[in-house]
Amino acid sequence: MSRVLVTGGASGLGAALVSQFVAEGHQVLTTDVGEDGEGTAYLKLDVRRPEDWDAAVAWCEQNWGGLDILVNNAGIATGGRIDVETLDEWDRVVDINLMGVVRGCRAFAPLFKRQRSGHIVNTASAAGLVHPPMMSSYNTVKAGVVALSETLSHELYPYGVTVSVVCPSFFRTNLADSIRGADSAMGATARQLIEKAPRSADDIATAVLAGIKKKQFLIIPDRPAAMAWRTKRFARPLYNRQMRKIAERARQRAETSNG
Repeated sequence: MSRVLVTGGASGLGAALVSQFVAEGHQVLTTDVGEDGEGTAYLKLDVRRPEDWDAAVAWCEQNWGGLDILVNNAGIATGGRIDVETLDEWDRVVDINLMGVVRGCRAFAPLFKRQRSGHIVNTASAAGLVHPPMMSSYNTVKAGVVALSETLSHELYPYGVTVSVVCPSFFRTNLADSIRGADSAMGATARQLIEKAPRSADDIATAVLAGIKKKQFLIIPDRPAAMAWRTKRFARPLYNRQMRKIAERARQRAETSNG
């Protein structure tokens, strides 16, 4: 039985992960930005606040004597064309989706080093591996999470600490509710892709837990994400053509709407 902390655990993939960890008999601390949680130990944690992370470390030490698995899952959806999405929107997604993960890893690394054990699981996205047009900010932060995860997988290896990074494609979740910004056309497209995806958060969570058990570094939990990653790696001309077709369709839509 492991001691597990999940950020963004009150909804979406985080809630699905919490549910499956609990079903397997693990001790779980659910964290989120709300005041209350249900079904597990709960702690309010805003990933943008270092003091909240300090409180989470203290809670784990005082109540559990340590931690086995840290799941940095909290995040928002964003995106837009480079000349439409604002710099304030960039600042927001960097602060939550990238720096939120950085803060979590920094907060718990000393504890894991002292224990000589631990497993960090960072939720990125297929967008961290493949980079469609009109998603500059989201692609950038998720690629940053992948790079951070690989770095720490080597850096923390001498201390017995393992790292996984999760890279799913679109799946049904309430993540679309976090979409806001200047590029409303891109936001509408992203919402449609999320809401009409054939996979559920539970489907993704099942694959993620299987990957954690195997201590896989790169967990790609669905076929579309895996196919996109393989196409980029082994059929780059095809990958480029697909991405440029997407960009051309977006250009046509933009010019039609402006006309």
